[in-house]
Amino acid sequence: MDTEVLIAGAGPTGLVLAIELARRGVDVRIVDKVDAYPTSSRGDALVPRTLTVFDDLGVLDEVLAAGHAKYPVQTYRDGALSHRRERITHTGQRPNMWLLGQARTEQLLRDRLAALGVRVQLGTAVTGLSQDAQAVTVRLNGEEIRAAYLVGADGGKSFVRHVLGVPFPGTTDETVRMLICDVEIDGLDTTCAHWFAQGLALVPVSGQPPLFQLRAPLGADAPQTTHSGVQALLDSRCGAGEVRLRDLRWSTVLRSNLRVAERFRIGRVFLAGDAAHVHPPTGSYGLNTGVEDAYNLGWKLATALSNSECVALLDSYHQERHRVASQIHTMITGLTRTYASGDKVPPELDLSYRHSPLSVDERAKPGTLRAGDRAPDALVQARDGRLTRLFELFHGTHATVLAFGQESADPPNWPGEVRTYSVFPPGFGGEFTDHEGQAFGAYDVLPATQVLVRPDGYVAAIRSVRSSVSSNTIRPSRS
Repeated sequence: MDTEVLIAGAGPTGLVLAIELARRGVDVRIVDKVDAYPTSSRGDALVPRTLTVFDDLGVLDEVLAAGHAKYPVQTYRDGALSHRRERITHTGQRPNMWLLGQARTEQLLRDRLAALGVRVQLGTAVTGLSQDAQAVTVRLNGEEIRAAYLVGADGGKSFVRHVLGVPFPGTTDETVRMLICDVEIDGLDTTCAHWFAQGLALVPVSGQPPLFQLRAPLGADAPQTTHSGVQALLDSRCGAGEVRLRDLRWSTVLRSNLRVAERFRIGRVFLAGDAAHVHPPTGSYGLNTGVEDAYNLGWKLATALSNSECVALLDSYHQERHRVASQIHTMITGLTRTYASGDKVPPELDLSYRHSPLSVDERAKPGTLRAGDRAPDALVQARDGRLTRLFELFHGTHATVLAFGQESADPPNWPGEVRTYSVFPPGFGGEFTDHEGQAFGAYDVLPATQVLVRPDGYVAAIRSVRSSVSSNTIRPSRS
């Protein structure tokens, strides 16, 4: 075997997966067909869930330092400033949206991956593949290698998906198009976003000053993506001569493309990110959903590689992530059509894995939080008085048991490392004391309840120790 996991595609999805595998000691190789790293802003909006993943992977501080919260918005009418709106930048522990040009995000992820001893191999395309019961044989330009698993994170036009013959059903609406450019503009304040007529927006590219990302819904009279064509668009929507284009760095016209692959797993090959699902550009759903794909798949691949009895765990990747992609597909149908009507802030979906075979709730009367939901954050107080976030306890490659109102917990039937922490109500001594009732409230549990949190931060199982259920351990089912 030449490598345990080969990843085709070094965008955010591939890089997050490579980091997750490398920090778990998996022999991973990541390749990309491009000869140079992209420099365009592309997907620049990072949602709170993505920031939580970045925190666990050790890149959050760099992302926050390089990026920016949602900018104040200045709206113009007939070329004159008509309104300025400040933005709410935080809700709870995380910014409600963080802006960072995708090229800068990828650079920070590559730096983290390099620190783990893995570097991206550029100019290396997958040109063919076959698989048997033991491995995948992959042709890379003139080289042929054997890998235990292959992950196609190679974009919407995925060669891996194509050669496997996986159907990619959906729609491409040619009547809904959006021009996106990286531009330098004379005379505009770089500390705020600017909105003009017909939905044209100029938003500073965080991490790549002095660039703006230009976004403009297009009609039938789409401009040429040249310097003169973009300037003509600015003149028509901002007022002739009001906004001057100094430099056009990159441009593309994106269609409203909604597609989800029928299968995310084909034997020893997996699809992730845009190779598995594509969405319209509004809201950067592609980037954020791809990061979550990688975070879901990484610990499962590592577990299957270290324990042959857990190979069935890999089936849950398609079961969980295909359903999520389909939900997003349904939710954003028509969103791009309304984009030009105002500042549409995309919601962060409250997605869960309640349907997953890994999710087990043994309580006779489940609470509002169920197995399969994201494990919420809360403050707890250690014996020494230090306040700690539950998310800090989850960080790392282990699963976590929260033993509410108990000094210890029954060892769960779960592969890999599991760490147990006791959480007691306010006023009771213990390893951790709930701060102002946050933890008990967020998890909606009573004392004598055990909650198993997966390595990717989702609740795998909940059981009440005093329930009538005969099982004495938390047992996530497997497909």
